[in-house]
Amino acid sequence: MNDTPLFLKPVFQERIWGGTALYDRFGYEIPSAITGECWAISAHPNGLSLIENGKFQGKSLKEVWENHHELFGNYKSEKFPLLIKILDANEELSVQVHPNDDYANEHENGEYGKTECWYIIDCDQDAELVFGHHAKTKEEVREMIQSGNWERFLRKVTIRPGDFFYVPSGTVHALCNGTLVLETQQSSDTTYRVYDYDRVDNQGSKRELHLEKAMGVINAPHIDTNIAPEIEKREGVEVTKFVQNHFFSVNKWDVNGEAAFQQNQAFMLVSIIDGEGRLLKGSEDYTIRKGAHFILPYKYGEFILKGNMKLIVSHL
Repeated sequence: MNDTPLFLKPVFQERIWGGTALYDRFGYEIPSAITGECWAISAHPNGLSLIENGKFQGKSLKEVWENHHELFGNYKSEKFPLLIKILDANEELSVQVHPNDDYANEHENGEYGKTECWYIIDCDQDAELVFGHHAKTKEEVREMIQSGNWERFLRKVTIRPGDFFYVPSGTVHALCNGTLVLETQQSSDTTYRVYDYDRVDNQGSKRELHLEKAMGVINAPHIDTNIAPEIEKREGVEVTKFVQNHFFSVNKWDVNGEAAFQQNQAFMLVSIIDGEGRLLKGSEDYTIRKGAHFILPYKYGEFILKGNMKLIVSHL
């Protein structure tokens, strides 16, 4: 039996579109006022989370995954398969698309594809995001992109806090300004930019676009993904099941009081996005609060959460 959660130290990424919400909302020590991404649970080489507690303290999640596979149910994957981020879209992100596993494996040196999903933690009133496009064929996609007819091409939807979006590979998408999001995704850093609002970086250069690769993976016509959350209420908790497929399962736990849970997955990834409380198991008692991220290992078994808090929980 594995009795110790693995608490993780996030890695922060500066982005041209980032801001200060990761500090303002979570109190993280961010590197600058253009911090766009918190890589909260990551074994990807572009941002490795470090274990903060127990006998693996100071080791990277990648190292623990490779050398102590029993903690993860000996899950059959060479690489840790998931990546959890919090994104601060202080300005618009580029319009982009991600490849599937087959395309990424062939064109990106064996990288995973990137199917992802978003939980909207907070957003400005009347905030929007780009989700899909209006072209009916690949030929129309190319014509609209080449002509720069972005108003005609891009499909925008209005969002509010608590919304959830499932974003499969091949979906044209972009977060827009004033949005704070928890993202659950395949462990990949492969993005094909389609449009970047003609912005320049601090060197006066426009960021690279990847139009030919994007054309190779964009779904046309757009395939919409309608999520119908399932809600289960029981003593001390309301559980919302957002999505369950072969990429990941993502749930929200709204704990109010005391609730019992069972960890019976290969491993479980947990992010506290609001509130605080305690994690209790046997004689172990952990204080957990907004901004904490941890992994419950294989055969962790029964545990109790006490407090008033909101958690995003994912597993395979």
